[in-house]
Amino acid sequence: MGNSRNYHIFVVDDELQVCKAVSRILCQKYEVTCFETAQACLASLGRQDKDCDLLISDIKMSGMNGLELLREVKRIRPLLAVMLITGYGDIALAVRAMKAGACDFIEKPLHRNKLLEATEAALSKLSFSDPAAGKPLTEREKKILKLITEGYSNRQIAQTFHRSVRTIEDQRRKLMRKLGVDNVVDLVKRALKIDLAEPD
Repeated sequence: MGNSRNYHIFVVDDELQVCKAVSRILCQKYEVTCFETAQACLASLGRQDKDCDLLISDIKMSGMNGLELLREVKRIRPLLAVMLITGYGDIALAVRAMKAGACDFIEKPLHRNKLLEATEAALSKLSFSDPAAGKPLTEREKKILKLITEGYSNRQIAQTFHRSVRTIEDQRRKLMRKLGVDNVVDLVKRALKIDLAEPD
Protein backbone atom coordinates (compact mmCIF):
# COMPACT_ATOMS: atom_id res chain seq x y z
CA MET A 1 0.00 0.00 0.00
CA GLY A 2 1.41 3.37 -0.94
CA ASN A 3 1.65 5.88 1.88
CA SER A 4 -0.25 8.77 0.32
CA ARG A 5 -0.57 10.35 3.74
CA ASN A 6 0.98 10.05 7.18
CA TYR A 7 -1.30 7.64 9.00
CA HIS A 8 -1.47 7.92 12.78
CA ILE A 9 -2.12 4.81 14.86
CA PHE A 10 -3.09 4.64 18.54
CA VAL A 11 -1.99 1.51 20.41
CA VAL A 12 -3.53 0.61 23.78
CA ASP A 13 -2.19 -2.12 26.07
CA ASP A 14 -1.67 -2.15 29.82
CA GLU A 15 1.52 -4.18 29.32
CA LEU A 16 4.19 -1.64 28.45
CA GLN A 17 6.39 -4.22 26.73
CA VAL A 18 3.57 -5.13 24.32
CA CYS A 19 2.99 -1.45 23.54
CA LYS A 20 6.68 -0.99 22.81
CA ALA A 21 6.85 -4.13 20.64
CA VAL A 22 3.84 -3.07 18.54
CA SER A 23 5.18 0.47 18.27
CA ARG A 24 8.61 -0.74 17.08
CA ILE A 25 6.99 -2.70 14.26
CA LEU A 26 4.54 -0.02 13.14
CA CYS A 27 6.67 3.11 13.57
CA GLN A 28 8.79 2.04 10.59
CA LYS A 29 5.87 3.12 8.38
CA TYR A 30 3.43 5.08 10.54
CA GLU A 31 3.20 7.59 13.33
CA VAL A 32 2.37 5.69 16.53
CA THR A 33 1.14 6.86 19.94
CA CYS A 34 0.95 4.35 22.81
CA PHE A 35 -1.38 4.37 25.81
CA GLU A 36 -1.28 2.12 28.88
CA THR A 37 -4.94 2.70 29.73
CA ALA A 38 -8.15 2.94 27.74
CA GLN A 39 -9.06 6.10 29.63
CA ALA A 40 -5.90 7.89 28.47
CA CYS A 41 -6.65 6.90 24.89
CA LEU A 42 -10.22 8.17 25.12
CA ALA A 43 -9.02 11.48 26.54
CA SER A 44 -6.70 11.93 23.55
CA LEU A 45 -9.41 10.93 21.07
CA GLY A 46 -11.62 13.66 22.49
CA ARG A 47 -9.10 16.37 21.68
CA GLN A 48 -8.76 18.12 18.32
CA ASP A 49 -4.97 18.45 18.31
CA LYS A 50 -4.07 14.79 17.73
CA ASP A 51 -5.91 12.75 15.10
CA CYS A 52 -6.13 8.99 14.85
CA ASP A 53 -6.67 6.84 11.74
CA LEU A 54 -6.60 3.40 13.39
CA LEU A 55 -6.89 2.22 16.99
CA ILE A 56 -5.27 -1.07 18.03
CA SER A 57 -6.12 -2.33 21.49
CA ASP A 58 -5.62 -5.46 23.57
CA ILE A 59 -8.91 -7.04 24.65
CA LYS A 60 -7.89 -8.07 28.17
CA MET A 61 -6.73 -5.07 30.20
CA SER A 62 -7.14 -3.98 33.79
CA GLY A 63 -9.75 -1.30 34.28
CA MET A 64 -11.64 -0.69 31.03
CA ASN A 65 -11.07 -3.66 28.72
CA GLY A 66 -10.78 -3.61 24.95
CA LEU A 67 -14.42 -4.44 24.28
CA GLU A 68 -15.58 -1.64 26.59
CA LEU A 69 -13.11 0.71 24.91
CA LEU A 70 -14.46 -0.29 21.48
CA ARG A 71 -18.03 0.50 22.53
CA GLU A 72 -17.02 3.89 23.90
CA VAL A 73 -14.98 4.73 20.80
CA LYS A 74 -17.93 3.84 18.54
CA ARG A 75 -20.06 6.22 20.58
CA ILE A 76 -17.74 9.22 20.21
CA ARG A 77 -16.02 8.35 16.90
CA PRO A 78 -18.41 6.01 15.03
CA LEU A 79 -16.27 5.63 11.90
CA LEU A 80 -12.87 5.14 13.54
CA ALA A 81 -11.38 1.75 12.61
CA VAL A 82 -10.61 -0.38 15.70
CA MET A 83 -8.53 -3.56 15.61
CA LEU A 84 -8.22 -5.79 18.67
CA ILE A 85 -5.39 -8.00 19.93
CA THR A 86 -6.56 -11.28 21.40
CA GLY A 87 -5.14 -14.39 23.02
CA TYR A 88 -6.19 -17.89 21.99
CA GLY A 89 -8.73 -18.09 24.82
CA ASP A 90 -10.34 -14.79 23.86
CA ILE A 91 -11.76 -15.82 20.47
CA ALA A 92 -15.39 -15.79 21.62
CA LEU A 93 -14.81 -12.33 23.07
CA ALA A 94 -13.18 -11.23 19.81
CA VAL A 95 -16.24 -12.39 17.86
CA ARG A 96 -18.42 -10.26 20.14
CA ALA A 97 -16.06 -7.37 19.43
CA MET A 98 -16.45 -7.83 15.68
CA LYS A 99 -20.22 -7.69 16.09
CA ALA A 100 -19.74 -4.49 18.13
CA GLY A 101 -17.86 -2.86 15.27
CA ALA A 102 -14.21 -3.94 15.37
CA CYS A 103 -12.68 -4.05 11.88
CA ASP A 104 -10.41 -7.03 12.66
CA PHE A 105 -8.63 -8.90 15.41
CA ILE A 106 -5.20 -10.47 15.52
CA GLU A 107 -4.02 -13.29 17.77
CA LYS A 108 -1.03 -13.36 20.07
CA PRO A 109 1.84 -13.90 19.77
CA LEU A 110 2.18 -10.89 17.52
CA HIS A 111 4.30 -11.61 14.46
CA ARG A 112 5.70 -8.66 12.52
CA ASN A 113 4.35 -9.60 9.09
CA LYS A 114 0.92 -10.58 10.41
CA LEU A 115 0.59 -7.29 12.30
CA LEU A 116 1.72 -5.20 9.33
CA GLU A 117 -0.61 -7.00 6.91
CA ALA A 118 -3.62 -6.54 9.19
CA THR A 119 -2.75 -2.89 9.75
CA GLU A 120 -2.29 -2.19 6.04
CA ALA A 121 -5.59 -3.93 5.26
CA ALA A 122 -7.42 -1.76 7.79
CA LEU A 123 -5.78 1.44 6.56
CA SER A 124 -6.29 0.62 2.88
CA LYS A 125 -10.05 0.93 3.38
CA LEU A 126 -9.57 4.54 4.46
CA SER A 127 -8.28 5.55 1.03
CA PHE A 128 -11.74 4.96 -0.42
CA SER A 129 -13.57 7.05 2.16
CA ASP A 130 -13.97 10.78 2.61
CA PRO A 131 -10.90 12.24 4.41
CA ALA A 132 -13.27 13.95 6.84
CA ALA A 133 -14.96 10.68 7.82
CA GLY A 134 -14.30 9.66 11.39
CA LYS A 135 -12.87 13.00 12.45
CA PRO A 136 -13.93 14.15 15.93
CA LEU A 137 -16.74 16.68 16.12
CA THR A 138 -15.96 20.17 17.36
CA GLU A 139 -18.02 21.61 20.23
CA ARG A 140 -19.82 23.86 17.73
CA GLU A 141 -20.65 20.85 15.52
CA LYS A 142 -22.01 18.94 18.52
CA LYS A 143 -24.30 21.85 19.37
CA ILE A 144 -25.51 22.14 15.77
CA LEU A 145 -26.11 18.39 15.61
CA LYS A 146 -28.10 18.52 18.84
CA LEU A 147 -30.32 21.26 17.41
CA ILE A 148 -30.83 19.24 14.22
CA THR A 149 -32.02 16.25 16.27
CA GLU A 150 -34.44 18.58 18.08
CA GLY A 151 -36.01 19.56 14.76
CA TYR A 152 -34.50 23.02 14.28
CA SER A 153 -34.39 24.24 10.68
CA ASN A 154 -31.24 25.65 9.10
CA ARG A 155 -32.70 29.14 9.43
CA GLN A 156 -33.45 28.66 13.14
CA ILE A 157 -29.96 27.29 13.78
CA ALA A 158 -28.46 30.22 11.85
CA GLN A 159 -30.39 32.64 14.05
CA THR A 160 -29.25 30.82 17.20
CA PHE A 161 -25.57 31.14 16.26
CA HIS A 162 -25.89 34.50 14.47
CA ARG A 163 -24.59 32.98 11.24
CA SER A 164 -25.91 32.90 7.69
CA VAL A 165 -28.13 30.05 6.54
CA ARG A 166 -25.49 29.15 3.96
CA THR A 167 -22.86 28.80 6.70
CA ILE A 168 -25.10 26.41 8.64
CA GLU A 169 -25.81 24.43 5.46
CA ASP A 170 -22.05 24.08 4.90
CA GLN A 171 -21.53 22.96 8.49
CA ARG A 172 -24.35 20.43 8.19
CA ARG A 173 -22.73 18.97 5.05
CA LYS A 174 -19.44 18.72 6.94
CA LEU A 175 -21.22 16.95 9.80
CA MET A 176 -22.67 14.43 7.37
CA ARG A 177 -19.24 13.77 5.88
CA LYS A 178 -17.69 13.26 9.31
CA LEU A 179 -20.41 10.85 10.35
CA GLY A 180 -20.43 8.99 7.03
CA VAL A 181 -24.05 9.64 6.04
CA ASP A 182 -25.66 11.22 2.98
CA ASN A 183 -29.06 12.33 4.25
CA VAL A 184 -30.56 14.03 7.28
CA VAL A 185 -32.51 10.96 8.45
CA ASP A 186 -29.31 8.90 8.72
CA LEU A 187 -27.60 11.89 10.32
CA VAL A 188 -30.21 11.93 13.08
CA LYS A 189 -29.94 8.14 13.53
CA ARG A 190 -26.17 8.46 13.88
CA ALA A 191 -26.55 11.38 16.28
CA LEU A 192 -28.73 9.28 18.58
CA LYS A 193 -25.72 7.01 19.17
CA ILE A 194 -23.55 9.93 20.22
CA ASP A 195 -23.56 11.52 23.67
CA LEU A 196 -24.20 15.10 22.63
CA ALA A 197 -22.82 17.73 24.98
CA GLU A 198 -25.31 20.18 26.36
CA PRO A 199 -24.71 23.69 24.97
CA ASP A 200 -22.78 25.88 27.39
